[in-house]
Amino acid sequence: MGKYLVKRAIMMAVTLFMIALLTFSLMHIVPGGPFTSDKQVSQAVLDAMTKKYNLDDPLWKQFFDYIGGVLRFDFGPSYKYQGKTVNDFIVNGMPYTATLGMVTLVFVLLISIPMGIVAALKNGRWQDMVLMTVATFGVTIPSFVIATGLMYIFSYKLGWLPTYGVDSWKGYILPMIAMGGYSISFLARLMRSSLLEVMGQDYIRTARAKGISEFRVVWKHALRNALIPVITVLGPTIANLLTGSFVIEKIFAIPGIGGYFVNSVTQRDYTTIMGMTIFYAAILIAMIFIVDLFYCLIDPRIKYE
Repeated sequence: MGKYLVKRAIMMAVTLFMIALLTFSLMHIVPGGPFTSDKQVSQAVLDAMTKKYNLDDPLWKQFFDYIGGVLRFDFGPSYKYQGKTVNDFIVNGMPYTATLGMVTLVFVLLISIPMGIVAALKNGRWQDMVLMTVATFGVTIPSFVIATGLMYIFSYKLGWLPTYGVDSWKGYILPMIAMGGYSISFLARLMRSSLLEVMGQDYIRTARAKGISEFRVVWKHALRNALIPVITVLGPTIANLLTGSFVIEKIFAIPGIGGYFVNSVTQRDYTTIMGMTIFYAAILIAMIFIVDLFYCLIDPRIKYE
């Protein structure tokens, strides 16, 4: 296990480095810069701003200076918001994004797993058809369309829930449903197909032949193996939910990190783009690593030597 952890740590570090290098390269390939705008700015001002942020240094030096700051958990200053740093954006926005992500994650797991199990156990019956029809709609309809429909019905027409902000717990309900719609549908379909495959295995037929009750066959023998594919995709799903949906945060005016990232892209705020990308990538890689470790708990046959 020790060697495996060391190898994974090295792989994660290399992956983050390559992501940072690719992001940095793409930003500088695109014409323009962080101080390029429609307004006419004198060359003297542009030169002063460029010198202030060391943008006149060679690109390789800029990159490694930035990586040095990241190793100290310093993502640098924002080029567009005076007196603000990328760390400020993360610290201020992450509590809202993480809260919405955790609430949505619980909502997704409580709905998707039972949906998939019921659909598999009622395979070919009306329950299966209804649940999979709902899941198909959830996969095909974009989240911003779901958000707009929810706002129209529950806010505009009924007046039950707020349309923006998270000043109270009610403010999380509509964003939670809109952001979790795709994940619920995808995980439910995956849970159904995985459980159906496991239920057709020889050891399940053997358990039934021994007279073991159907409840024990499903919950003790089949469900554990059926959860492995679900756990595999759960890592990226958790990372996506914890870092928030940029579109959903914009629609519901939630002050999370999504708004900062969208603004940084449109304004060519190099450090904010780099910081947000590395931050998201780090969470995604960490979630995938944790999921890999959970394999050992779900299936004792899986070991990391």
